[in-house]
Amino acid sequence: MSQPPVEPTEAPNERQGLEEFLDYYREVMRRKVIGLDSTALNKTVAASSLTLGGIIKHLSLVEEQWFVEDILGQELSEPWGSVDWQGDRDWDFESASADTPDYLLTLHAEACEQSRQILAGIDDLDTLVARVPSSGDRFNVRWVLIHMIEEYARHVGHADLIRESIDGATGD
Repeated sequence: MSQPPVEPTEAPNERQGLEEFLDYYREVMRRKVIGLDSTALNKTVAASSLTLGGIIKHLSLVEEQWFVEDILGQELSEPWGSVDWQGDRDWDFESASADTPDYLLTLHAEACEQSRQILAGIDDLDTLVARVPSSGDRFNVRWVLIHMIEEYARHVGHADLIRESIDGATGD
C-alpha cells in the first residue's frame, strides 16, 4: 500500500478537524484500493456482495450527492445523471465491476477535489444546503461533514475486511 495518510491535527478548531478527518478517511479508503487489479476490486467476502470497487464508486457518488446535489442544489453529472436510480438503487456498487482500477480511482479523486473546492467557498458551517429534503428541514454544512466522516468510516471498516481477505494487508 501507499504511504500512510496524514493524521488529523490533535488540537484542531472545529472546521479544521472536520475537514482533516474527512480527508484522512478519504485517503485511507484510497489506500485500500491502490495497487489492486480488477479481479481483486471485485472480490467479495462471506455472504456480502460488497467489493472494494463498488465501495469506492459509491463514495464517489456520495461526494457528488452531498456537495453538488445537496449543498449547491445542482443536478448530478455523469456517470450518475442518467442512471435510473428507481430501477437500480445499487447501480453504483454493481456497475463498478465493469470499471478499471484507474477509472475508479480517478472518479473518486475528481469527486473529492470537487467537494473540497465547494467547501472552500463556504465560510460558515451553519450554512444550510440548497436542496430541501422531503422532510422540509434542510441540513447545514456541518451536518454534511459529520455525515461524510461517518459514511467513510463505515465503509473503510468494510474495506479493511475485504482488503485483508485479498492479500492480508491491514492497517489504517
